[in-house]
Amino acid sequence: MVKPKPVEFRGSSLEDLRAFPLAARREAGHQLDQVQNGQEPDDWKPMNAVGQGVKEIRIRDEAGAIRVLYVAKFTDAIYVLHCFQKKTGKTSNADVELAAKRYRELLKEQGQ
Repeated sequence: MVKPKPVEFRGSSLEDLRAFPLAARREAGHQLDQVQNGQEPDDWKPMNAVGQGVKEIRIRDEAGAIRVLYVAKFTDAIYVLHCFQKKTGKTSNADVELAAKRYRELLKEQGQ
C-alpha cells in the first residue's frame, strides 16, 4: 500500500479551487486523491510549457472547463500550482505564466 502524499497548494490555488462549483470541487478532489495514491487522473495531459513533470487535470461540468495544474514528481508532496476555469479552447498565456512562476519558485525551494 502506497502511503498517500500530502497535497500542497501554491499561491492562490486553494482559494481558486474553492471558488469552483461544488460538483467541480468534488471532482477535483477525487482526481487529486487518485494522484495521492499513485494513480493517474482520469483525464489529464502533460503541461511541459509550465515545467518538467507538470500535469493538467481536465474536468468538464456545467460550469465549463476546469483545470488543475499540479506536479507530483517530488517525494515529499503533490504540489497544486494553479486552478482555473478555461474560457477558450487554448490555455491562456497568463495561466501558463502564473503556473510556471510558481513552479520555478518550487524548484528553488526544493534546491533544484
